[in-house]
Amino acid sequence: TKDFFMYANGKWFANNPIPSSETSWGIGDLVQEEIYSNLRAINENAVKQKSNGQLETQQIGSFWSAGMDSAKANTLGISPLNTLLAKIDNATDLASVLKASNDFELFGGSGFFGDYVGQDAKNSNVMMVQLYQGGLGLPDRDYYFNTDVDTKKIREEYLTHMTKVLTLGGMNVKVAKKMTKKIMAFETALAKACRKLEDLRDPYANYNKIATADMTKNYTPSIDWKTMFAAHNLNNVDSIIVGQPEFFTALEKTLHATGVDVMKAYLRFHLIDNYSGYLSSDFADENFNFYGKILSGAETQRPRWKRVLDAEEGAMGMVLGKLFVQKYFPPKTKQRYVDMVEAIRTAYAERIKKLDWMSDKTKDKALDKLSKIVKKVGYPDKWKDYSKLIVGDNSWCENMINSAQWHFNDMISKYGKPVDRTEWDMTPQTYNAYYNPSNNEIVLPAAIFTIPGYADSLIDDAVVYGYGAASTIGHEITHGFDDEGRNFDADGNLVSWWTDDDASKFQARADVMVREFDAFEPLPGKHINGKASLGENIADYGGVLLGIDAFKKTDQYKKGEKIGGFTPMQRYFLGYALGWMIQQRDQELARRLMTDVHAPAKWRVIGPFSNVPEFYDAFNVKPGDPMWRPDSVRVSIW
Repeated sequence: TKDFFMYANGKWFANNPIPSSETSWGIGDLVQEEIYSNLRAINENAVKQKSNGQLETQQIGSFWSAGMDSAKANTLGISPLNTLLAKIDNATDLASVLKASNDFELFGGSGFFGDYVGQDAKNSNVMMVQLYQGGLGLPDRDYYFNTDVDTKKIREEYLTHMTKVLTLGGMNVKVAKKMTKKIMAFETALAKACRKLEDLRDPYANYNKIATADMTKNYTPSIDWKTMFAAHNLNNVDSIIVGQPEFFTALEKTLHATGVDVMKAYLRFHLIDNYSGYLSSDFADENFNFYGKILSGAETQRPRWKRVLDAEEGAMGMVLGKLFVQKYFPPKTKQRYVDMVEAIRTAYAERIKKLDWMSDKTKDKALDKLSKIVKKVGYPDKWKDYSKLIVGDNSWCENMINSAQWHFNDMISKYGKPVDRTEWDMTPQTYNAYYNPSNNEIVLPAAIFTIPGYADSLIDDAVVYGYGAASTIGHEITHGFDDEGRNFDADGNLVSWWTDDDASKFQARADVMVREFDAFEPLPGKHINGKASLGENIADYGGVLLGIDAFKKTDQYKKGEKIGGFTPMQRYFLGYALGWMIQQRDQELARRLMTDVHAPAKWRVIGPFSNVPEFYDAFNVKPGDPMWRPDSVRVSIW
């Protein structure tokens, strides 16, 4: 009870140091290792059967062959990007630079801002064009301004990296160094206009519906949005949703204050940087040196076959997923977790009904929303059609460009059509899960329930309820009622459905959690951001409570027999801690404290547990123990 996280996982950490190619290592990586070997077998088999007339087999086989051909990649060098780089070279003024930037989005390039087609937060049946702050090469705006030694060093290394990439791309070293400083000034001006991580969590503040003509007139006179959208086959876009209007005002000013040659160098750098991992080894090595080593602390690059599988996952993961679940996720396993979702839903309904701080009016709406949460378990009922995705044997980079174009066109094609609520944003072989407020749905890929080395049927309920029901199912369902998700109604619309009194009572209780996590200090002088991580911390806490309630109804809990010397409830908490058995390098931990809305793994265990009475009982936690929290400062939301 001094540090339950290390009590549960410390022995494994001692025996399993982080491999030199990784920035963190834990349960998800063990699952991923199993997935890697399963996917590799699927790929190698597809290469042998490439000519069997099955399009999906050809796509997988060709992707693998091209990706694994390092000799060809080294011979090709930067040439797969030549056509796109020529578009930049041909730009002569601001208008043509903006056009080149707009063109890049078709190929997965990053321009001066973010834009996408997605559900209207206030009318979830409609797909809207949305604009968002962006244009930065470092992971978050704070990297440009924080004055601690580590962040300063990263800024310096970023400049070195930029110069190296531009030089590898054919620019004279002297010119590249000069351009690098100017690109950094340009990005810093954009970063200054970006909102902080915690401020992006307010769905109302980041929702601004603006007429397209007014966007040009009032914010960015240099950008004719209608023409920009039309170039992407987005016609008749009369209004758009803008996340951070002030960013675009600053962008307009910055574009005019920056020379055309600098913006061309900026686009050139980012295009090459985006695709470096799929080019010749000099580009790939430089990419790893900055993003892997300096930013995240990895020591050696992952083997090529794993990098190819990682890229394939983003490019055409659903094509692989279809074959993956046929082999590795039987119907019986799926049914166990379908039933578990309902057990958690029931537990939540019972908790909501008993709340003493929430009014009946809000309770009725909360229960309605809970009853309407759609569950997607394992894999999609309907598989997406990838038949128009061109995958060839020419080069790995070309396949990644084709894939980026396919995904962009797929996203654009949704504009003006009814929302397809059957779609999944994660592949079945992903060790992760999500709640989507606009669809009021939880999506639980097959891989998230895997405990490496064990068949699902061999794992007792106590462990599964901690590992799966609490940390995944309960966590995701609670997201529907966290600081952000609670702003969306049962149909997925951003609308206030709480009474003012209930909303302020919720906020007061959530503030207790903000203070708890603000006080945690994972690295000297570096604290968790309690506001930015609030939604995830509420979801963890809710998941633990719901998992306990559901587990108490199982035969294993009622019988109370010990396994391996532990009671069922002790095994439940150990099962939850197993889900966060993750260790990280200090560089990766520091990066995530600045960029991630999730608290680090250790605090995702000791944070919620120190607020849960059953944990105190199960492990006899007493006043004076490090994990003891007096009642007066314990979180009590659900």
